[in-house]
Amino acid sequence: MGNIQSFEDLECWKVCTDLRRYISSLTKRFPVEEKYVLTSQILRASRSVTNNIAEGYGRFHFKENAQFCRQSRGSLYELKDHLIIALDEGYISNEEYKTVLEKFNKCIALMNGYINYLVNSV
Repeated sequence: MGNIQSFEDLECWKVCTDLRRYISSLTKRFPVEEKYVLTSQILRASRSVTNNIAEGYGRFHFKENAQFCRQSRGSLYELKDHLIIALDEGYISNEEYKTVLEKFNKCIALMNGYINYLVNSV
């Protein structure tokens, strides 16, 4: 794992933060009527991803950390579903969805790797 001093050093947190920032910029263009509906759900799910990585890291126990990372992974899949809805509603383009999907797939791969590391460290 290298020299990890904080959750901010975790590659999965860094990549998920990049996704969160991209999502934030996308949702700024969503219709006003979605502000408290889809936009809110998308932002909460994207923030939950990095929040759970940070909270799990703070637990200092591999099993607890892995459980928070599983929740983070669940939030990623929730986010993906919300983005499919945004695509279906025409709030994002096919190209934007492809960009999100690439970022999503990288996040999932890193989360799975980190979860496997944590589970095998018990």
